[in-house]
This record gives sequence, structure tokens and C-alpha cells, in this order.
Amino acid sequence: MAAVTGPEIERLIQLLARVPGLGPRSARRAALHLVKKREALLKPLADAMQIAHERIITCTTCGNIDTQNPCTLCGDPRRDDSLIVVVADVADLWALERAQVTTGRYHVLGGVLSALDGVGPKDLAIESLIQRIATGTIREVILALNATVDGQTTAHYITELLSTYTLTVTRLAHGVPVGGELDYLDEGTLHAAIRQRTAV
Repeated sequence: MAAVTGPEIERLIQLLARVPGLGPRSARRAALHLVKKREALLKPLADAMQIAHERIITCTTCGNIDTQNPCTLCGDPRRDDSLIVVVADVADLWALERAQVTTGRYHVLGGVLSALDGVGPKDLAIESLIQRIATGTIREVILALNATVDGQTTAHYITELLSTYTLTVTRLAHGVPVGGELDYLDEGTLHAAIRQRTAV
């Protein structure tokens, strides 16, 4: 297909198409909108991206990304120092914060164990998690990992490592989602819901 714009705008479209959730058509619409609103959107976006490129760093304590180290969450004195929520990725941390479900501290592993992808314990931030727990101030570790085979393998591995420490290790409940109808759920979800049923 012949190009309808110059190479600069085509490059903008191609780069936007790499963003998760944007395909080629959505990227084209987004690029057109940005170009039409150059002063109101394109310039501030370019400035924000330049600042992000120059200043965003990874927190050496928890693995979150921020413009300061330690990050905003690690520097917040109102958070519970005795609770660590372990997540696979920064996106999971942000999802939990958006839901405002915990005031604990976080620890980002940087992925999950995966034999197929060649990801082992040394590739994740497990050692730094153990170092944080070894301080003796942690009373509970919540393993907030996905309910996939790799996520559960990672949770089991960490649980084994923490078995020598005096603390509670918990993980997220699995089963029927809020507002979910049983008829639409898969067998694995129903099995998990029955196995992890609670008293009423």
C-alpha cells in the first residue's frame, strides 16, 4: 500500500502500533489525533516522554519504577512495614494500588519461573526478597501471582524458601469472580472455587 504521509508521521504510526492495546488502525487514529492537536497533546506528550526517558529508574528496594529511589511507595511512612506483597511485574503492583486493596510494601520479581522460556530463580528478584525477609520485621508475605502454571510454580518455590522463617505466607484466592455466573466459568475456576471455599 502506498504511503499517504511523510516518513516522520509513518514512523509515529509504527511506533504507536507497538504499544500494547494499539493495533495498526488504532495507531493511525491516535497519530492523526495527536497531529491535529499538536499544541494541546503532541508537544506535552513528547515533553513527558522525554522526561520519562531521562528520569525513570527502578527502585532498588521493591523493583517499582519511579523518578526517585526509593520509590514513592517505599518512601511512604503510612505503609505497613510488616507486610510484603510479592508481584510478578510492575503492572500487577499498579493494578493492586489502583484497587486500593493493601497498605503493605511491595516486591516486584520481574517475571515468573518458566522452564520453557529459560527463566530460573537467578533471573528473578528472589534473593533480594529473602534479604528483605531476613531482617525479621516481616510478619506476612502475600504471593499475588497469576493463577497460571508458571505463577503457581513460582509461588510454590517461594513458599518453600520461606518455610524456615517465622511468618505467614498467603496467596490470592482463586475462584468465582465478583459478579460472575457459574454457567460461564471454566472447569479450572470452578475446581479452585470449590477447593478454596470458606465458611459463611
